[in-house]
Amino acid sequence: MRGPTLTEYRTFTELIMDRARALGEADAHIFLRDTAAGPVEERLSYADLDAAARSLAVRLRSHGAQGQPVLLLHPQGPEFLKAFVGCLYAGAIAVPAPLPGDRGERLHRVSGIIKDTGARLVLTDAASAAEVSLWLAMETRAEAVVLASDVVGATSAAQDWEPPATGPDDLAFLQYTSGSTSRPRGVMVSHRNLLANEAAIGRALGTSPADRFGSWLPHYHDMGLIAHLLHPLWLGSASVQMSATAFLKRPINWLRMISEHGVTIGGGPNFCYDLCLRRVTDAQLAGLDLSGWRLALNGAEPVRADTLDAFAARFAAAGLRPGSMYPAYGLAEATLVVSGTTPGAPYRHRAFDPAALERDELRTPGPGEPSRTLVSSGPVDQDFDLRIVDPVSGSPLPGGRVGEIWLRGDSVAQGYWRRPAETAHTFHAVLAGGDSGFLRTGDLGVVEDGELYVTGRLKDVIILNGRNIYPQDVEWAVREIDPALGAGHGAVFTVDTGREQLVIVHEVRVPHTDTARLQDLTCRIQTLAGRDFDVPVGNVVLVRPGTLRRTTSGKIQRALMRKLFLRGSLSSLHEVLEPSVRALVDTPRPPADDDVLPASAARRAQDLPW
Repeated sequence: MRGPTLTEYRTFTELIMDRARALGEADAHIFLRDTAAGPVEERLSYADLDAAARSLAVRLRSHGAQGQPVLLLHPQGPEFLKAFVGCLYAGAIAVPAPLPGDRGERLHRVSGIIKDTGARLVLTDAASAAEVSLWLAMETRAEAVVLASDVVGATSAAQDWEPPATGPDDLAFLQYTSGSTSRPRGVMVSHRNLLANEAAIGRALGTSPADRFGSWLPHYHDMGLIAHLLHPLWLGSASVQMSATAFLKRPINWLRMISEHGVTIGGGPNFCYDLCLRRVTDAQLAGLDLSGWRLALNGAEPVRADTLDAFAARFAAAGLRPGSMYPAYGLAEATLVVSGTTPGAPYRHRAFDPAALERDELRTPGPGEPSRTLVSSGPVDQDFDLRIVDPVSGSPLPGGRVGEIWLRGDSVAQGYWRRPAETAHTFHAVLAGGDSGFLRTGDLGVVEDGELYVTGRLKDVIILNGRNIYPQDVEWAVREIDPALGAGHGAVFTVDTGREQLVIVHEVRVPHTDTARLQDLTCRIQTLAGRDFDVPVGNVVLVRPGTLRRTTSGKIQRALMRKLFLRGSLSSLHEVLEPSVRALVDTPRPPADDDVLPASAARRAQDLPW
């Protein structure tokens, strides 16, 4: 790995300025715009990025942007990167977010972000400026100034720019987490945090300027921004990007980009590999050359061994290397990467006794005994002090015990924007022995043979009859019952009727008129829950594809699905509910203003989780 050390640059701004001086007309970014005639390249050199950022920084400073949050509402493409770097050059705090659209999850999410930031400056492109201004007026934020980043004013010449007085602990950007849409939390990432984590990424992936990153992930997604857009700048290499829509409509587009543009590193959440397995045909595969793709990153949601194995086997015919599959673990609160497997080596996975895991212990199952396979996220980077902690007592746990993952290090962000109480609880945790300054990740895991295995989310773990049930285990087991269930997604949660009762909501590709088939699938789900998880489930709801709500990183929003279930807002194809559970469900009614609206037909058709 050849990259800058932490002592070379005080800020990421200084690094980009140096890259522009050294690399000039070399490509910094290549965007493949999806058109009816096929992908069209739009290239951005380091010199052009630097010049555009200087001009934009002059304009931003004239509006008092230094030290203030600036909302970035851009479609995917080079204009976003210019706007982001322009904020750094102005000493402003960049706030990447999706364009609001006219309804649904994205509209509510961006509305929550602008309320939380209090931003008075909004950057977008000229084509979106009118739409953004109308949205601001509807949000009663008409006083916010909208600037089109691709329109350069006469007074904003690059030569008028002066470097900002920015230090290592000044904020570079706010990364909004994929949680509640009505109350999002902005993670405060400083220049020190960003430089430290880019170095961690470099160590984990063994990157060099010869690497080329290729992605479809949105720029407001932490893996998309920090790994696929900013790490190439840190290296002095190039990124190749396409829109998420272009990938989700036709997954082969991403694989062709990797094949034809010399991409060596690229990835996304586990679901994107499943999507390629389902949608890429043998004829399409025959035209690919994936021999240069040395690392296929997999993170941001639970990593499945069966997905890794199936993808590696299927695409080996296109030259995919045996050691290319690269599971990793990270989170926005730690900037991004925490751990990753050894580049080029086969990833590790182990079978554990699920009953022992429910007791927060590790035990290898015997022959013929039930097992749960966990994929290793590799060793934790040297930047982090990691502890596995009892989340109730705050006591560190011995090796071989499952507990909450706590972290300390330069990559750990400063906290949540304008949320001091939550910041104190999450970012300044204290161990029972008095050692302080830890980030509580909310993730459960265990260290075994020096490698981290993530077992689930603390808040998602279901406790029934004194046993810990991991909802993702139940969800994946349901998918494997039948192909009609395997193509969809599910959410498992509990409701309180005087005792906790499990509810399984799952998408199914069966016509609503096929009552016998729907009844059979329901019975098989109930049988599986009792047989494999020892949980009596009398509550199963089968819904149409596209009903399940997911975060921007692809995670199932179980708390939201529980809320929609109890509100009576789910339109079921078939359901079986215990009478006590049915009594809790409201009569169906339109969602309130703070609810996420139903997914559109287009999103259902395209399997979009965004």
